[in-house]
Order: sequence, then C-alpha cells, then structure tokens
Amino acid sequence: MTVEVWPGRAHPLGATWDGDGTNFALFSENATGVLLCLFDEAGEETQVRLLKMTNYVWHGYLPGIKPNQRYGYRVEGPYKPQEGHRFNPNKLLIDPYAKAIDGDIRFAPELFSFPMDHFGDRDRDLDFSEKDSSDFMPKAVVIDPTFDWEGDQAPDIPWDSTVIYEVHVRGFTHEHPNIPTALRGSYAGMGHPEAIAHLKDLGITAVELLPVHHYNVHPGHLVTTGLHNYWGYDSLGYFAPHAGYSASGPKGIQSGQQVREFKEMVKALHAAGIEVILDVVYNHTGEGNHLGPTFSLRGIDNAAYYRLIETSPRYYMDFTGCGNSLNVRHPQVLKLIMDSLRYWVQEMHVDGFRFDLASALARELYEVDRLSSFFDIIHQDPILSTTKLIAEPWDLGEGGYQVGNFPLLWSEWNGKYRDTIRDFWRGEHYSLGDFAFRFTGSSDLYKDDGRLPHASVNFITAHDGFTINDLVSYNEKHNEANGEGNRDGESYNRSWNCGAEGETDNAEILNLRSQQRRNFLATLMLSQGVPMILGGDEMGRTTKGNNNTYCQDSELSWFDWNLQPPDQKLLQFTQQLIKFRRDHPIFSRHQWFFGREIHGSGVEDIGWFHPDGRPIDDREWHSGSTNAISIFLNGAEIPNLNRKGERIFDDSFLLLFNPSKSDLSFTIPKAIKNQHWQVIIDTQTTEGFIDSGEIYDHERPVKAGGRSLLVLECPHCFSMVEFNSANSD
Repeated sequence: MTVEVWPGRAHPLGATWDGDGTNFALFSENATGVLLCLFDEAGEETQVRLLKMTNYVWHGYLPGIKPNQRYGYRVEGPYKPQEGHRFNPNKLLIDPYAKAIDGDIRFAPELFSFPMDHFGDRDRDLDFSEKDSSDFMPKAVVIDPTFDWEGDQAPDIPWDSTVIYEVHVRGFTHEHPNIPTALRGSYAGMGHPEAIAHLKDLGITAVELLPVHHYNVHPGHLVTTGLHNYWGYDSLGYFAPHAGYSASGPKGIQSGQQVREFKEMVKALHAAGIEVILDVVYNHTGEGNHLGPTFSLRGIDNAAYYRLIETSPRYYMDFTGCGNSLNVRHPQVLKLIMDSLRYWVQEMHVDGFRFDLASALARELYEVDRLSSFFDIIHQDPILSTTKLIAEPWDLGEGGYQVGNFPLLWSEWNGKYRDTIRDFWRGEHYSLGDFAFRFTGSSDLYKDDGRLPHASVNFITAHDGFTINDLVSYNEKHNEANGEGNRDGESYNRSWNCGAEGETDNAEILNLRSQQRRNFLATLMLSQGVPMILGGDEMGRTTKGNNNTYCQDSELSWFDWNLQPPDQKLLQFTQQLIKFRRDHPIFSRHQWFFGREIHGSGVEDIGWFHPDGRPIDDREWHSGSTNAISIFLNGAEIPNLNRKGERIFDDSFLLLFNPSKSDLSFTIPKAIKNQHWQVIIDTQTTEGFIDSGEIYDHERPVKAGGRSLLVLECPHCFSMVEFNSANSD
C-alpha cells in the first residue's frame, strides 16, 4: 500500500474523516516517535511515520484514507519501567480516541512488553520483549459519523419523575422468544419493539446500561477457564461502543456498523420516552498492574496516563482493585474523559452517566477531594452539566467510601439505603432514625450542601450482588461456577433465605419469599429519592445464589422470559407499583419534608407513629429499633409545583410497616381527625394491590400480617387538625 502523508492537524484527537481523507492525531508526552499502522482486508500492515508533533500531539493527514480503514499505533520511546516509561514499538496499540474497534484481544505472551518465559520472576517486567503483538490485537476503525437522527429529542425526564432500570445489553434479550434470533443480545435487540414494550409496560423512564465501551472479553485470568468478561468493566476504548453487542456480524463490525446500531437503539428508546444512561469506567483500564499486558495507554505514555507511585514509578497506585488507576491529575487524561463524555452526549445522544468507583476520579493527591478538577470541569461544561450524573460513591482505596460527599449536580448510588432496608425487612437490628432518613430521601447525607432528594439513587439490589429473588433465597453466596473456589464476591450480603438455602418446594417458605420480594419493591417505590431496579427483579430473575456473575455469559445471567405464575404476578405487581408512584407525587417530592405545616392544611407534611397511634418522640429515634411503625404522608402539603407553577395536590396516605414475624394491630392516629381510610396495598396478599372496600378510622384498628407492608389511602384528605393539638388531648 502506497500512502501519502501530509502534516495534518493536532486536533481533534483520533481519526477524523472529512470526505477526502483522514486526519490522525495521538497524544504522547514522552514518546520519541509514532508509527501509524494501516491494515488491509488481508491483515497486511503498512506503517506510516507521523513526523509532525504539536503540543505533544503526533499528527498526520492521509488523503484517500476512507471509513472502514483499520488501524493502530506503534509508539517509540524509552523502556525504563523503573522510571515509569514502558514504550515498546513491537506492541500494536489501540487509539484511545477510536470511534469503533474491530475484534477481541486474543490472549498470548506477545501482548506483554516483557518476556513471559520466566513467568514466576517478579522482576520480569524490567526486561524487554521483541515479540510482535499485532496478530493478537483488535484494530481501530475509521468511521463515517453521519447519521439521520430524524429529529430525535432527549426525553429530558425530571429527576423526581425518574425510575431507573439497570440492565445488561446482552443479557436482557439473549433469550427473548419474540425477538428475532439474529438480534437477541444486541443493541438492535435492546431497541426492538418487543424489548421496548416490556420497558414501557413496566413504567421505567431510564435504562442504565452496564458498560458499553469496547472492553476486553478475554482477560488473562479467565483464559483457561472458558469463561468471559461479561459485565465489561475492563475498558479498551472510551469512544467505541462494544462491538460484541452488535448484530451486524464480522463484516459489519469491521465497517463500524456497531456505531450506527447503537444510535438506532438510542433513537428507538427516546421515541418511547426512555432515557439512556451509561455505566462508565474511567477509573482504570484493562491493562492491570506492572505485570499486565500492553493494549493502549501503557504503551502510548504510561507515565502520563496512569497514577504511578511517585517514589517508585515502576508500580501503580491502585484505588480500584484492578491493578491501576487513571491519572486524573494530568490535563490530557482529564481531556480524554471529558472528550469521551461529550462525544457520547453530542454524537450518540445518551442522557447521562453512572461513574463506576467515582471516588477514584476525585483523588487529586491521595485523599478523595470533592473540589477536585474532575468535578470543577464537569460543572463548568455547558453540555455535561445538564445531563444526569450518578456516582458510585466509593472505591477500594483508604477513605474511598464517600456516600453523601459528592457535590451539587451529582446523584449517588445510596449504599446506606440498600443496607438499611435490607436489615429492616430481614429483622436485623436497625436504627429507627436511620430508617426514617433513608425512607425520606436521606436528608442527613444530602440536604446540608444544598442537594435535593433526587441526590439519593435508592436501590435494594444491583448487578454486583444478589438479585432480589436470591436476596430472600440464600444466606450465603454460591459462586462456584466462577472457578475461584467461592472466594470471589461479597461475603456479607445482608440476605435471609426465609428458612431454606436455595431452591425448595416448601410452600410456606416460597410464600414468605414472595412476600419479602413485594416488601422490598414496595418500600423502594414508596421512598423519596430516585428508585433504581435491577433488571429482571420485576420478574423473579435468579442467578442461583451467585453474587458475582461478572464472568457468566450464560443462563445464570441471561433473562429467563418463561415466567412461572408467581413471577408473572410479581411482574404485574411491579408494574402497578411504578404506575402508583407516577400517579401520586407525594412519593416523589422535589423538596425535603419540612416536618411542619406549609400550605395551611392544619397538619404537618409527615408524621411518625407507633402501632398504637402514639407519635414517636425525639428520644426514640436513636435509642434502638422498634418492632413496627406507621408513616403519615400529607397530600395537601406537597412543595412541588407543576410546569405552570401551580400547587400540586395528592391524596394522603398512611403506611404501616410490620417487619416482625407476628401479626400486629395498628390504630389510626387520633391526630388524623374524622378521616376514613381504605387499604389499597397489602404485601401479604399475592396480588399486592387490593380493593376490599373496607373503611377504617381511629375507632377501628387495621391488622397487618407478619412481615408485611400496608398502604392506606384517604382521597383529598385536607380537613385535619394539628398533630400537636391532638397529642395534647
């Protein structure tokens, strides 16, 4: 192949086709030379030296190079690991700005920059390998970015109306019987009308997709097991949608059709009013520690892209448990992250991001710094500051647990909510005050710095851990299928098997498990904040007690759409719950509860009571747990305003929580004078939602079965007296 090279431009980074040719630009601060490697259809390589370097960006324009051209880089420079430099031009490298990537990594000794002959030698990374890695590496692809969005508009769902559905692109439709086989497990499957119908019927407003950045499917530790990296938390390219989720086939992937297919999926979801949130992994890459392979950033400029130990730069700072951490202190690394985020919003039309191990991104020096450059630059960005930003507010480094400590604009996965609600329903000791904070949006975590209830993304389960079915079916993890001797995964799950470990035919235990699933889902949907459902929980998905299915691209992870009657009822209950939340704004207030009258109804906006109707006094909030509580929510005291700026009214509700194993009698508090209440939800019933027609008042107690949640409704319940007046009677 004969190639002409012009000087080109230093920006934008990556490969940019302009209709006549393609500009290539790569940042490397410490390199001494850069070779652009072009590959034809037969895999033959042509090397082109980029001679121009501007502000550490190596660039060149190649006329005639068109979309579908596959390429990579070889970067020259010192191989001095003890000084932090690991350049090796024998290793083909993925462009960090590649918009599409063709192929998977094939694990081999050639991928390492040092010889693998003496595998047990701890100092083997100090030696230099001359083996070429090209045959084992995927190739970047030049793309044509044009796409007809047909007037696509972001749904722009307000936070207080948001219901998130965490889901895996492949697992969601892999077994769906009504989706064509060729489309199952792909972006096209996710955007198929059958898949969207399930999401719409369920009532969710956003899908939060597990990582879709192109990732390493076959990390070294899984090569001999026959297992795959299923979750995708080993990113290879922060701009490229994972090719393995494309239905295009090999030829389509080689031409970058996965980009078009991803856009079609987003367009279809948006047309249905569903937002797309991406789980993004900017805290580390799949290159591991100092003994890991060389795929991209390590060979492009190790000292710039990674956090190295300053006193011993041969080694990496590891706040992630994955061997390395990106050097977010470096301007180019910040630029890489920001350019990637903006690309997914502007070019791929996604609506927000969930940041994996987000605390690692906030470490300016060693400690987590909530005023770090990472936050400052996002807050100042006119594009990203308007998207949904969700932090997983912890990492694995010292001081990494930062729930409640992220700044304005950010919402957080609320791990404290998960733990408290699990303990509450399994009958473990809990603080009543802690339960009250979690149920009302965790004002103790978010209010003081000006954030609102939507800062709390509430969840009971997520991809990492038990499903909601397994949460009530297993006391212990059962990860034997992962091939690690059941040592992997969290050992403390706050779960309860309801009397038998795993599968059972005991009807009493099965009924209790179904009831507990309804308890968890109902509590989640009735809590203030943003609810997040783990995909499949709505229909009883199980992973057979495996709480770490990161490597299980199998029936353990795929959704089973062949629903048994109990699972079908659970699905219907969940659909009704989400609709109930949507229909009643009292459960998704935009502002915090005030604990006082604000709109003249004559009664406070929230009240807390013992089962006998007595108000819970200040001394009891933190003195320990109580067996049961009732919560009054006043529909006449909602601070939300509608789009016209008008007050919002709702019915009033009384929620009866009985986590004990015994039946309890609840008295309607006298503070709610002359009002009539009807039970509309009872989790002890198989349907959950009921219409008994029976009316209750403070003269007639309500029976709540053991381990149940009842919701009583009082339509337009505005004529009330103040709690304090009633309490003095």
